[in-house]
Amino acid sequence: MEIEPHILMALCGFGLGTIAGLAARGADFCTYRAIEDWWVTGSSTRLRTWALSIVVAMVVVQAMYAADLARIGDSFYLAPSLGWGGAIAGGLLFGWGMAMVGTCGFGILVRLGSGDMRAVLMFLTLGLSAYMAARGLTALGRVYALEPLRLDMEASGGQGLGHLLGSATGTAPGSAGIAIALVLAAVVLFWCFRDAAFRGSGYSILSGVAVGLAVAGGFAATGILGNDDFHPQHVESLTYVLPPGETIQYLLTFTGAEINFGIGVTLGTIFGAWVTTATRMGFRWEVYDDAQEMRRHLLGAFLMGFGGVAAMGCTVGQGVSGMSTLAVSAPLALASIFAGAVLGIRYLMTGSLLGRGDQEV
Repeated sequence: MEIEPHILMALCGFGLGTIAGLAARGADFCTYRAIEDWWVTGSSTRLRTWALSIVVAMVVVQAMYAADLARIGDSFYLAPSLGWGGAIAGGLLFGWGMAMVGTCGFGILVRLGSGDMRAVLMFLTLGLSAYMAARGLTALGRVYALEPLRLDMEASGGQGLGHLLGSATGTAPGSAGIAIALVLAAVVLFWCFRDAAFRGSGYSILSGVAVGLAVAGGFAATGILGNDDFHPQHVESLTYVLPPGETIQYLLTFTGAEINFGIGVTLGTIFGAWVTTATRMGFRWEVYDDAQEMRRHLLGAFLMGFGGVAAMGCTVGQGVSGMSTLAVSAPLALASIFAGAVLGIRYLMTGSLLGRGDQEV
């Protein structure tokens, strides 16, 4: 029996999301926690796990690009229009929202699968905010304020570092991309494994590799299996901003909606986290401590939804998936998310963006 392309993509997404959920819950993989650990305590183990996932995904994706597999060049990350304004402004909003919530979009789904009832409200707010920013009321502000802030990179054929180097040297973007990826991978891997604590953390290493391979698998699934003559699928991978909104919309309008890769990833991530939690007998219900915490989480999740859509991705969508394509927008968005998160952490700890004050918010 032949499976419809969109159903096949959803099944692939569910499987890859399950792997990501298992890995994240098993090793407590969370981008926000990585930033918080590094900024507050100086611990870089989670940050190195995140970096490892990036280089694993990057090398595999660029190898596919060089081999002309998976239609990597068709990914929206490599479009010849660089939305620098959205990457910076959206990244800052997303990072600030992460600090208010205490986790990233990926982490919200992992918490949801772990019995955290706070994550239910965060999931709904994030998803609805993202859907509004993409296709609803707040999309008007995003389009008029941020869409004009774009840089045309048609001359180089795309916004990837491989495009830029290839245009300068006269080589194919895929060949230039794999060369860049190997150099970056060598540097980042040296930094990751020079730390004894990270080398001794098997769960952290396994988690980073698993998430990186899941991201590369997403591009392979949508780019190869989704290359249908009559219903070609978008070339994409794991991201956790708009897909939660699409999941909510799909559940509400099941008979008139079509499941897709992102919805599969969302449901699979929740399922993977639930499996890990259940097998470790760690499932327990958690709720808000007070109304102040609830308000902070609502605001943070809303900012994450809008900011993530403006930046065209989250800490996984841009931070791993986008980085693996070597898109110029990815480090812009990632640096902005990092800066927004640090500002948010500083504000929560001191009550001031400048790091002064002794009142905790």
